[in-house]
Amino acid sequence: MRLAGKVALISGGARGMGAAEAKMFAREGAQVVIGDVLEAEGRAVEAEVAAKGGKAAFVRLDVTREADWQAAVSLAEQRFGTLNVLVNNAGISAAGRVEDTSLEAWQRVMDVNATGVFLGSKAAIPAMRRAGGGSIVNISSQLGLVGTDITSPMYPASKGAVRLLTKVTAIQYAKEGIRANSVHPGPIVTAMTEKRRADPATYQLMLSRIPLGRYGEPEEVAYAVLYLASDESAFVTGSELVIDGGWTAQ
Repeated sequence: MRLAGKVALISGGARGMGAAEAKMFAREGAQVVIGDVLEAEGRAVEAEVAAKGGKAAFVRLDVTREADWQAAVSLAEQRFGTLNVLVNNAGISAAGRVEDTSLEAWQRVMDVNATGVFLGSKAAIPAMRRAGGGSIVNISSQLGLVGTDITSPMYPASKGAVRLLTKVTAIQYAKEGIRANSVHPGPIVTAMTEKRRADPATYQLMLSRIPLGRYGEPEEVAYAVLYLASDESAFVTGSELVIDGGWTAQ
């Protein structure tokens, strides 16, 4: 198994890509801490993992709260003995033009998508140091690489921040055996994209931007995260793995 003996903490692990990652990690031998504000959904993922013979623990995690991150890392170490992998997966989206965006709306998205990744990395690095190294996988977006006219200003700004925070983290902690890489999914079939997929005009517009002509599946992102979490990517740090159906190739 590709993650045998490893302990992973996944934010936003209650549904969508995070849940797919949690289940896949458990199948590959990891002990998984599922962090989310969605308690019922998170505990359901925990139960599903356990029912299939895996090991998982749910913890309520608001990624904008430093104390929540410290508690989640402590749970990983206390329950499973160490922390080897952090997946900063939690994120929110928004719509609107620059001039129509309130400061409050801007700050909310930045707090979750960018500050949350910073706080998660800050909390996990000391634990990874105690473990002798580790892997941080930050979920950015294809919109962390390119601009577009069909999203809010704060979503791509926050995801671009994740991209460069990842590179700084990779450089600062490489000598301690702590790697950091970013994953850049395009449109994926999750609850976050449900509203846009439900509108025929918007759905067709999105498909027109994707050369492969379809949305991706959460598991297709999870396989990429699995690679970066595993020792198979031991010489990979500060990199970007793009899974966008060709969006950014245009």
